[in-house]
Amino acid sequence: MPFTRRQILAGLAGLGVVGLGAGGARYWLGRPLVAAEYDYQLIAAPLDLELVPGHITPAWAYGGQAPGTELRARQGEWLRVRFINRLDVPTTIHWHGIRLPLEMDGVPYVSQAPVLPGEYFDYQFKTLDAGSFWYHPHVASGEQLGRGLVGALIVEEREPSGFKHERTLNLKSWHIDSQGAFTDFSVPREAARGGTPGRLSTVNGEHAPTLDLPAGQVVRLRVLNLDNTWTYRLNLPDADARIYALDGNPVAPRPLGEAYWLGPGMRIELGLKVPAAGTQLSLRNGPLRLATLRAVGADTTPAEWPPALPANPIAEPDLASAETLRFNFEWAGAVSTGLAQGAAHSFWQINGEAWDINDKTCADRPIARLQLGKSYIFELRNLSQYQHPIHLHGMTFKVLRSNRKTIIPYFTDTYLLGKNERAQVALVADNPGVWMFHCHVIDHMETGLMASIEVA
Repeated sequence: MPFTRRQILAGLAGLGVVGLGAGGARYWLGRPLVAAEYDYQLIAAPLDLELVPGHITPAWAYGGQAPGTELRARQGEWLRVRFINRLDVPTTIHWHGIRLPLEMDGVPYVSQAPVLPGEYFDYQFKTLDAGSFWYHPHVASGEQLGRGLVGALIVEEREPSGFKHERTLNLKSWHIDSQGAFTDFSVPREAARGGTPGRLSTVNGEHAPTLDLPAGQVVRLRVLNLDNTWTYRLNLPDADARIYALDGNPVAPRPLGEAYWLGPGMRIELGLKVPAAGTQLSLRNGPLRLATLRAVGADTTPAEWPPALPANPIAEPDLASAETLRFNFEWAGAVSTGLAQGAAHSFWQINGEAWDINDKTCADRPIARLQLGKSYIFELRNLSQYQHPIHLHGMTFKVLRSNRKTIIPYFTDTYLLGKNERAQVALVADNPGVWMFHCHVIDHMETGLMASIEVA
């Protein structure tokens, strides 16, 4: 069951949460002096960025950069992060795609109280799965992610993967104007449709960068969509690229093809055979260039394709005995100008229920109650003309089929549900707790498209 604020605060006191004094203007992430206590110290703080040349954007950052410093761990080991809040607002960290205990999931008033300004919180969990994951707040998500509080979490395989080279590409668009000032992170008429888009696309915090890759080698590209809204139609024209993993979970290697639709919160791992030195490839969102990939260095003996990545230890659902549950994702409202100050718009709902982001008791009313250890099939029905990347906390599900496209079954934590699509996914309810189930278009989530699911 969800924790009360009193229970959470009592738990925090047991972990030794204390206030911290004001510090200097610059903050960073680094290995601690006492490594026995934690692996990383991660600080959230204001940071001025020059996203538009000659203009300053007042961003928020993890580890002194936005997107935040890349965290790395090894599969099967503990990751211990001391998170320090140097912002003027409460926040948390949610570890997107990671299977972990509820108390480490970072959802305010469900797994923990918000980390207040000047406080710290120790996140500690074992990394069960290898793959590409990420971290972000679950408090005032539209603004906090929009201002830059996103970062990659890479969990390396226990044994060498076969890739000798790799690069992480963090995709994010920024809600800023031509002077670098923030615009609205959510506009009601856009939230009621496809979501409020950013205006400036970046890769690793830079607009249309040129990235050098070793000529003649096979490089593992970890591409993460850390955006509030955009679904990227990812393509690499004239490139020899293969898909090795989707959303942190290995798949049988196959060609990238013409494009892959990467919704907010989703990740893809590609093997790219880099061409001869001096050649350039264009990483695109549809026809728009995101980055230029430039082959550099002396050509060596061309590398062979690495083998498939080892599967993660995820329980296979028993489809023969699985109970089927249906979830309808639908538009339910109208743009209103008569809301009281501070009231939330309600444009979206799941099974007739809209989540109220201002109601701290919503998680007390789960949309479904699952029996621990039992298999379930979720039928996801999109009753709208807009895409919804549907994300489940705490567990991993297997995509089985869709009425709109051919599916090669695979495990994931986020599925891009197309307009008017009906898809089936399956899981073993193997992680006790109350878990969020929501669209990862952030202003869809904040205007109703979220629910909780209890496993007990």
